[in-house]
Amino acid sequence: MNVEVLTDSGSVAEKAASVIKEYVWEAIADRGSFTMAVSGGRTPWVMLRWLAAAHIPWRAVRLVQVDERVAPEGHADRNLTHLRESLLDDAPLPPDQLYAMPVESPDLETAAVQYAGMLREIAGTPPVLDLVHLGLGPDGHTASLVPGDPVLDIANADVALSGPYQGRRRMTLTYPILNRARRVLWVVTGADKAEMVQRLLDGDHSIPAGRVNGERALLLVDCDAAGGRITHKKGGLICV
Repeated sequence: MNVEVLTDSGSVAEKAASVIKEYVWEAIADRGSFTMAVSGGRTPWVMLRWLAAAHIPWRAVRLVQVDERVAPEGHADRNLTHLRESLLDDAPLPPDQLYAMPVESPDLETAAVQYAGMLREIAGTPPVLDLVHLGLGPDGHTASLVPGDPVLDIANADVALSGPYQGRRRMTLTYPILNRARRVLWVVTGADKAEMVQRLLDGDHSIPAGRVNGERALLLVDCDAAGGRITHKKGGLICV
């Protein structure tokens, strides 16, 4: 896994948007389109605002969700609510190229199967995403793959449902599709993530995040998440 440490969360968000822009142009040059799975989180919403202002051929971009809470449309708990506010309000992405997880369905199990089918339609069989953007929780979870949940053991489906976590059930991508992605971009900020960042880098499979393939991954962290403080050194700033 490649790692880049930046001074603060704002710098991480800006760098992440720049990296995504590069990946977009590369994928379109190679395959004519770019399909990305997006996670939630405060720093990612800033990242998406930067991305909205970037020069990108949006008509060749398709966005899917990494995970989503089971909550009503427009609810502040929904990643989709913030995704729309952070990106769709400013970027000329055609609305039908944002594929929202159908968590309002009365039959969530069927809805998960349908979302997996949609992924096959836009990303092949089995679906291969150009980029998966992931965060990291203080408990080591990523996406809605949370410690102790049976969803961690699903190997025959790309989309599944978790049990209640922090008050809500979730729909989530699973390890099979995450580990088929052409690239993974981790965006992690905050001192409460420092222990899990180290365990992620150590390849610790006892935390959910540690089971995501790191071979094609880039980890962007701020100094706090890297477990250090900023100091000056010849050539720039470093964490110590």
